[in-house]
Amino acid sequence: MFDRGIDEEQIKTAIKRGSKIKQTDGFKSVYGYVGVCYKIRGEKYIIKTVTIE
Repeated sequence: MFDRGIDEEQIKTAIKRGSKIKQTDGFKSVYGYVGVCYKIRGEKYIIKTVTIE
């Protein structure tokens, strides 16, 4: 995440506002040029991968 120049706020925004795609074990949300793969466990969001689209 930090190596790619993406900060925590950009990840939160991508999850909240981005288009969501259902995956086998979670979701992928894309907003702007940031892609976030994550899964939801209870009230926690577990980030798997952060990409530049």
